[in-house]
Amino acid sequence: MADLLKLKQQVEEFRKAYFYRNRQAEENRQKENQAAVRIQSWFQACKVRAYLSHLHKKAIILQKTWRGFAARAHVRQMVKAAYFTMKMNFYNEMAVRIQRRWRGYYVRKYIHNFYARKNYLEQSLIKNELMRKELDEIEEAQKREKEYQAAVKEQKTKIYQAHQLHHLLSTKQRPGVFNSPFRQTPHEMELLLRQVKYQVPTSLAHRDTDYPKGIPDSVELSFPGFLESQRTKSTRTWDLRTRLPPIVTKEHKAKNKKTMTDEADDCFKLKTYS
Repeated sequence: MADLLKLKQQVEEFRKAYFYRNRQAEENRQKENQAAVRIQSWFQACKVRAYLSHLHKKAIILQKTWRGFAARAHVRQMVKAAYFTMKMNFYNEMAVRIQRRWRGYYVRKYIHNFYARKNYLEQSLIKNELMRKELDEIEEAQKREKEYQAAVKEQKTKIYQAHQLHHLLSTKQRPGVFNSPFRQTPHEMELLLRQVKYQVPTSLAHRDTDYPKGIPDSVELSFPGFLESQRTKSTRTWDLRTRLPPIVTKEHKAKNKKTMTDEADDCFKLKTYS
């Protein structure tokens, strides 16, 4: 009986302790949960970081191996290409040398003859000199022709002026404008005036004589149909207008021009020969 009471007391104490501990556990559960979560997260982070570090090292090993293999293959390909290029350059250089020697030999033997080339150049020089001489002669002839034409034109101009100024020619009684007594020799225009022939001007056309009003004519006019002739008085007024020179025809102009040209040529020839 005493044991039963003692057991009941222990059960009651155990119940109180249980509820107390449960209450304490409920109060500390959130803190413990947060602490557990922090510990687990830290542990898992360490575990993941270690795994990632392991993977990174293995990836580096793989990449290093592959890159080394690819680089060695690329270098081998570059060496092959460089060796092939070197062989082709050597082959081309040797081919160029052989072709140069062969073409030089072929050209010297079958195409270009040294002595024929030398003769051709000498003939070209001679022909060039002849052509230059001919061109110089042609140029000189053209220059002389231009000078001759200019001299003829100038002489024609002087002769024309001499025809216009022929009235200024010197006479025995009085020297002309171009023959000054203070000159030792006559002027060039004076000599030209002496050489040029004087051209007589064409006579004026004959016109009927007009009389003043009231003066009878001295000529009896006979008209057919009239029975007798009688003196008539002129009823026309005196014409005070100046008489104009006759109209020069084309034939007269051509004749004068030809005469002047012939005289200019003769004077120029005399001057040239003298």
